[in-house]
Amino acid sequence: MDWLSHLLAMMPVTGRLDLRCHYGAPWRIDQPGADAGTMAYHALLAGSATVEDPLGGPPHQLRGGDILLIPSGLPHSLHDGSGASPVPARDRPGLNLTFSENGGGDHAEPGSRLDMLCGQFVTSVQHNRLFRAYLPPLLIVRGGKSAAGARVASLLGLMRAEADNESLGGRALLNALSAALFALTLRLAGEAATAPAGLLALAAHPRLAPALTAMFDAPARPWTLPDLARLCHMSRATLARHFQKNLGRSAAELLLDIRMTTAANELRKPLRSAGAVAEAAGYQSEAAFQRVFKQHMGVTPAQWRRAARLGGDE
Repeated sequence: MDWLSHLLAMMPVTGRLDLRCHYGAPWRIDQPGADAGTMAYHALLAGSATVEDPLGGPPHQLRGGDILLIPSGLPHSLHDGSGASPVPARDRPGLNLTFSENGGGDHAEPGSRLDMLCGQFVTSVQHNRLFRAYLPPLLIVRGGKSAAGARVASLLGLMRAEADNESLGGRALLNALSAALFALTLRLAGEAATAPAGLLALAAHPRLAPALTAMFDAPARPWTLPDLARLCHMSRATLARHFQKNLGRSAAELLLDIRMTTAANELRKPLRSAGAVAEAAGYQSEAAFQRVFKQHMGVTPAQWRRAARLGGDE
């Protein structure tokens, strides 16, 4: 598998579509911070929106076809940009999701009213911590004419049709399409000319793909920087510079995160011995593995396994 497929297999993401917004100006949405293990998303089907940067930077403009993802889980606000007091919105429960409507913009031009899907991408708490570490706090993915952009547009069109029709089984399908939207959003973001810092920035450098795939494919192997550099046909210094500049951390740090995620997943299997888990994570010494796991995850492997058995998440 390619490295992104490996990543999503290691850290599964499900989706949930909660709301479809039909607003005319003036309108405003103030969304609180996300619960642990969730990331809010907003997909614009039509109209435009202004997004206030939750970190205090300049606002961002969104248009139809754009997707906003908040991996950081921070509170955030979207509005029409007019500065006028918003027309109050009312929720109308549907068969498969809730419709939020404000009745504003009655004389607006066709296509200028906001039509937006709002939902959540859901992971385990630990996996969500890693997504937050490797994705930007706020991710805006622009719709485009690339192959990935066309697939995103097609997917959003299908989600719009399902939301409109309210057919039997629609909620399950909308949630499944939301999960697919996450993978397509990351792919499209990685193909952008200015990919954001983190794993998506590495994705914008095809020459680094062999190193990423190798670490995800065989995390137990004792990879060294020269090994990974040879796979990418570049010097170790060049590889190290690419990782530090684009990812913000070294290849060794990424490999450690992959190994600990692998171990955490293996510990969920009740018949998997501690020694086998350590070996899967690249450790011949069980004691060394337990020490690193505790330092990295904050709990011992045994405590992690007990929490997983009880349905909790450290």
